[in-house]
Amino acid sequence: MKRFNFLILGMAALYVVFALLLLRSYGFGNVQNDMEYKVEINDLLERAGQGECLSALPLEDCSYVKNICFLAARDLKDPEKVQDFFQDQNGKHSVIKPLFAQNEWKGYLRFDYILQKNKAELLWLEGGLFVLFLMMEILLLYIKKRMIQPFFKLENMPYELAKGRLQIQVPETKERYLGKFLWGISMLQETLKDARQRELSLQREKKTLLLAISHDIKIPLSAIKLYARSIYEKVADDEESQISCGHKIEQHADEIEDFVQKIMEAASNEVLAIEVKNGEFYLKDYVNYIRSQYQEKCDRRMVTFEIGNYVNHILKGDFSRSLEAMENIMENALKYGDGRRIEISFYEEEYCQIIEVFNTGEKISEKEIPHLFDSFFRGSNARGQDGNGLGLYICKQIMMKMGGDIFVKTSEEGMSFCLVFAQ
Repeated sequence: MKRFNFLILGMAALYVVFALLLLRSYGFGNVQNDMEYKVEINDLLERAGQGECLSALPLEDCSYVKNICFLAARDLKDPEKVQDFFQDQNGKHSVIKPLFAQNEWKGYLRFDYILQKNKAELLWLEGGLFVLFLMMEILLLYIKKRMIQPFFKLENMPYELAKGRLQIQVPETKERYLGKFLWGISMLQETLKDARQRELSLQREKKTLLLAISHDIKIPLSAIKLYARSIYEKVADDEESQISCGHKIEQHADEIEDFVQKIMEAASNEVLAIEVKNGEFYLKDYVNYIRSQYQEKCDRRMVTFEIGNYVNHILKGDFSRSLEAMENIMENALKYGDGRRIEISFYEEEYCQIIEVFNTGEKISEKEIPHLFDSFFRGSNARGQDGNGLGLYICKQIMMKMGGDIFVKTSEEGMSFCLVFAQ
């Protein structure tokens, strides 16, 4: 801002210098003009004194003298002629000289001349220079007020944003020069806020996940210690008991290995960093895959597995990710249901296809339903079951990123999870 103020002062100083130079130039010009027009008058007077006719004098070659008037000596007694001779000549400068020819006084000559540089011209130039200076000063002040000053108010904002101070207020302005710039700053601020919130949320979720998994590890670890003690204290003294303890230890070690894998995934952000590749697929292919994966599994567990009728529509989304969501729901139905029946039904709504997975068994309370798709939330029906509370959260994220949704319904017999696909 100081440099811009110096620029304004410099323009004022430059105007003063030019004005002084112009005045000085006109002063020297007038002196030179005095010498030049006098030379022209003396030359014309000399030629007239030599008897040259006044009408033949080359006034067109003169730069200053524009007219010559003659008053004969015999006409001095005529008042009208004398008055005409000495009257004002429309603002022209005049010089009167006696005319002698052949050593005889003939009368008077009046030389009318005009100076090329006069006070009026000087005033016009000075006025034009002042107007030009004034316009430039007004332009600079306008730029300072409308553009420079608002930018100086924002000079610390990028630094503050870079330091992570995202709560600073972006000033409002109606200036069209700064409108898009301030809008961009505001959008950047909101983007940084969202990124920070996502980062903080991810960090909290990772921390919660690690705590939950660490807690879950204690159960198989305690079991391993128990079976190991049984072996070295010879509680399991026969070969069959020792083999059984070894199998139990191996089983619980596998559980711990699975927990460690989940911890590694959480540390690398792979658990919650969900990506989808949206495309199109047929509902028939989707249903056939689910049937192939769970028909035999349900038969072994004596669970009635039914798939309703449907129309083979084209669904929008990620085929692999949508299968992941369905598999998660099916596993929950097998884990938390009562083992009697699982039904898959199909409904068509405007611009969407709904796939409903119903299982008989214990329902969750109405208070728990709003939190069912939160990360790390586990319902009251999950007591005593393995899990980390991420399954339904991941399902929700997958469906929403595919342009769909997921919701839950309860009934007297059990509960249903409904997947919404865009068509």
